[in-house]
Amino acid sequence: MKLLKYCPSCGKESLEWDGEKKWSCPNCDFRLYNNVAGAVAVVIRCGDEVYLTRRNQEPKKGKLDLAGGFVDPKESAEEACKRELFEELQLRIDISNLKYITSLPNIYQYKEIDYNTIDLFYEYTVSEKFDVNIELSEISETQWIPLKEVNPDDIAFDSQKRFFEVYLKSI
Repeated sequence: MKLLKYCPSCGKESLEWDGEKKWSCPNCDFRLYNNVAGAVAVVIRCGDEVYLTRRNQEPKKGKLDLAGGFVDPKESAEEACKRELFEELQLRIDISNLKYITSLPNIYQYKEIDYNTIDLFYEYTVSEKFDVNIELSEISETQWIPLKEVNPDDIAFDSQKRFFEVYLKSI
């Protein structure tokens, strides 16, 4: 996180990173916090199968992923689930049918910056399997995978790997 060197307040090359969440300038007492960002991930489930996407961009290009993403300012986690499922999969959902499961911390590295996130996991159950037209800029493919065949090592992010390790045992 040493990418930021110059203080945006006084302009001096004096910005110091504390190694966890804060930059500070000893010259003018400026502080910038890299606080935890909220993110959502949705397990779309039909019977004993889940709908996963394959990432088409970094980080973790080519790995399996749950649909989801960052929560926008002034947006609830459930609204973020609804927006992300529509943006990624063109899937319209009723947020009252989302079931919150758990939260896990994660680090999302993008362009050499580590973003600490709190990933909120939801389950959305459908009665029939479906296919969607995907947005190729984010996703290279989608697939229904039987729960017993989900391999956490194929999953993109550490929080999702940990999630699936527990989720698969609870089924």
